[in-house]
Amino acid sequence: MMRRREFIGGLGSAAAWPVVAWAQQGRVRRIGVLSPGNENDPLLKTIVSAFTQALADLGWTHGRNVRMDRRWAGGDIDRIPALAQELVGLQPDIILTNGALATVALQRETPTIPIVFVGMSDPVANSIVARFDRPTGNITGFANFEASLGGKWLELLSEIAPGLKRAAIVFNPDSTPTTISTYMPSLETAARSLKVELITAPVHSDVEIETPVIALRREPGGGLVVIPDALTFTHRAPVISAAARNQVPAVYWSSEFARDGGLLSYGVDQVDTWRRAANYVDRILRGAKPGDLPVQFPTKFETAVNLKTAKALGLTVPQSILLRADEVIE
Repeated sequence: MMRRREFIGGLGSAAAWPVVAWAQQGRVRRIGVLSPGNENDPLLKTIVSAFTQALADLGWTHGRNVRMDRRWAGGDIDRIPALAQELVGLQPDIILTNGALATVALQRETPTIPIVFVGMSDPVANSIVARFDRPTGNITGFANFEASLGGKWLELLSEIAPGLKRAAIVFNPDSTPTTISTYMPSLETAARSLKVELITAPVHSDVEIETPVIALRREPGGGLVVIPDALTFTHRAPVISAAARNQVPAVYWSSEFARDGGLLSYGVDQVDTWRRAANYVDRILRGAKPGDLPVQFPTKFETAVNLKTAKALGLTVPQSILLRADEVIE
C-alpha cells in the first residue's frame, strides 16, 4: 500500500479555542463555494455535507453565524470564470474551491479574498501557490498531489487484468494542463516494470472519450487509466459506458466511478479531505492568513471494486485486491 503522507501543519491546534462561544459572537460570516460539478451529484452532496458538519462542529452553523453562497458549473467548465466573477462580487469573507479550474478562475478575480482549495493535483505547478510550506498569497488548501498514484493505478489494472499489454491514459488537457505531467513519471516507471505500452489519450469532451476506448478493443490486452479531471468526473457515465460496451477494463481515481459501474478505483478519500478543509476555513475566519497556512496533502486513500463489472468483463478479482478494498460492490 502507498505510504500515507504526514500532516505538514498542526491542524489540531484549533481544538484549544473556545469554539462555539467565539463563533456565535459578531456578524454573520459569508463563505463562497465554487465547484465545476453538479450540485445533485451524490458524491458532491456527500462531501459538502461533510464540510458543513465539520464547520458546525467548530461552531459555524449555516443560517446562524455563517452563510454559504454556492455556485456550480454543472460540468460545463466554460461557465467557471463567470461564476468566479459572480462570487467575488458578493464579497464573501472566504471562498472554498473544488479543483484547479475553479481556483485559477478565482485567482484571476481577487488577490485579497482568502481562498481554500480542495482537490488540486499540484498547486505549485499550477502557479496557485509559491511553495507548499508557505503559500505566501491569499490562497492555500488541500492538494490531491501524490505522484505515485499513477504507478499505483497501472499496477492495480495489471493485477485485475493479467493480460494487460497496452493502457490508454485518458485526460483533458484543457482542464488539467499540469495533472498529466504529475502522474506520468510514476506511470512510465510502472509501465517499464510491467512491460505495458502507454498511450496518451487527450480528450476535450465526453464524445471524444469513445475514440481511445474503441481503439483498445481492436486487439486483446488493452486497458484504460482515467486521470483525475473535472470532465471525466462530471461525465463519468459515458466513460464507464464506453469501457463496458467495448469490454475494456479500466481503473479510476474516485470510488464514485466504481459505485456507478466502473471496474476499479483507487484514490484520495475526498470526504476526509473536505472535512479537513473546514479546519482551515475556521482558522482563516478567526484571523489566520492563508499564506501562513501550509498546503496539506492527502492522508487517507480508498480502494473500491465492482464485482458485477468484473464478471461482465470475464475477470476474476484476485484475493489481493479484495483484501485491500475499502468497498466491494456487488
